[in-house]
Amino acid sequence: MSNSEKEESCNSRHITWLMKSCFPTPHHITPPITTITITKPSSHVPTTLSSLPNDIVLDFLSRIPSSSLPSISLVCSLWSRLLISPDFLHLRRLRFLPYHTAAAITATQYGFFFATLLNNSWNNSKFFLSTCNAISIDDVYNILSHARVVSISHWVYVVGRNAMLRCDIWTSAVTLCRAMIFPRKKFAAAAVAGKIYVAGGGSRSTAVEEYDPVSDTWAVVSQAPRRRYGCIGASVDGVFYIIGGLRIGASEQNELSRASIGAEAHAAYASSMDLFDVEGRVWLRSRVVPGGGCVVAACAAAGRVYALTSHAVELSFWSFDARRKSSGRGGGAFGEWCRIKSPPLPALVRVDTRLRFSCVGMGEKVVLIQVGGCGSEVRGLKEGFVLVYDCTTGEWGRGADLPEVFRRAAYVGVEC
Repeated sequence: MSNSEKEESCNSRHITWLMKSCFPTPHHITPPITTITITKPSSHVPTTLSSLPNDIVLDFLSRIPSSSLPSISLVCSLWSRLLISPDFLHLRRLRFLPYHTAAAITATQYGFFFATLLNNSWNNSKFFLSTCNAISIDDVYNILSHARVVSISHWVYVVGRNAMLRCDIWTSAVTLCRAMIFPRKKFAAAAVAGKIYVAGGGSRSTAVEEYDPVSDTWAVVSQAPRRRYGCIGASVDGVFYIIGGLRIGASEQNELSRASIGAEAHAAYASSMDLFDVEGRVWLRSRVVPGGGCVVAACAAAGRVYALTSHAVELSFWSFDARRKSSGRGGGAFGEWCRIKSPPLPALVRVDTRLRFSCVGMGEKVVLIQVGGCGSEVRGLKEGFVLVYDCTTGEWGRGADLPEVFRRAAYVGVEC
C-alpha cells in the first residue's frame, strides 16, 4: 500500500470514530438541565415571641427566675396577664420554683406600707406602696380597718366594705378596683383559681360573690347555706371555705343591726365551715371542728385547712385534710379533722377583744401572728410576736417579732 493510500485509510477511520463519538449510545444518560430562578426578597415577617401560642409563652415564662419576674411583667399586657393566671402558677409549682412568704400591709400617712417575712426577718423596706390619686389618705385607713386581704400572684387585694384596692408588690403601684356588690364587714374572702370569692359579713344577704381581675367585675355566683358574721375564708383544691364566725339567726340579726355584738353573743359563734365548689358551683357537705368553741384564726397550707379554736381559757390547733380523693363535678371525699400540737402560748390565755390572732399559710408552713394587746394578766406574751408551724415536721418555732408599725396590719400569704 502506498503512502497516499495509508493516509486516506487512516483519515477515514479517524473521521468515522469522531462522528460516532458525537452520537449518544443507547445506555447514555443525559444529565438534566438545572434552571436557576432568581426571586425577589419576600415580605415574610419573622416569628417573634409575641406571635407564639400562649401555652408556649407560658412554658417559657414559667422557667424564669423569681428575681426577673418583676421586669418581665412590664414587657406587655399579655405577659402581665399570663403571670397571674392559674396555669402559670401550676407550671411553677411543678418545677418547684415559686417562693412563699407571709406579708403584712398597713396604712401610713403616705399610703400603704408593705413587709414580707423572708429568712425569718421582716423586710419592711422592700416594698413601699404609694396611694393612688383616686382616694385620700383617710380613705386608705378606712378601707384597711375593716378589710380582708387576698393575694393572686404578685397582686395583693385589699377588699374593703365599700371599696377595693389592688397593690402590685413588684411595681409598688396601687389601683382602685370595683367594689363588692353587697357591702360587708368581717366577711370571708379567698382566692380560688385566679379569682376572688367573698361570703358572709352581712345580715341581709347570703350571696357569694366572685371577682374577675381581668374584667374588674363582681358577680353573684351562689347563695350560702347560712348567714355568718366574723367568718374567715380559705381555699384548697378548688374549694372556697367559709369558716367560723357568728351564725346569724333571727335573734342574732337584731343584735347585729344594733351593732351590739359582744361577749353575750360569743356562745352563738359557730365552729362549722361551709364548702363551696367553685368549678361545679355546688355546696359540699359542711364540716364542724370537733370540740366546739369559736374559730379564732384559720388558713390553708400544704393541702390542709388549719384552725385555731378557743374554748374559754384554752386554745387548740386543728388540721383538716382538704385534698379531694376523687375528681368530678361536686364530688370528692375529704379527710377528717385531727387535733395537732397547740402553739406554745402561756397557760390560761383568754382570747377576747384585746388578744387576737391571725393565721397565714406560707407554702409548707403556717404563720401565727398575735395581732392584739395582751393585757397585764398574761405575762411573757409580747405584742406582735410570731410563731411558725412546720406542716411537715409538726413542730412550732419562733418567728421574728413584727415591727411596731405592722402590729395593726392585715396579713396574707403571697406565692409568686
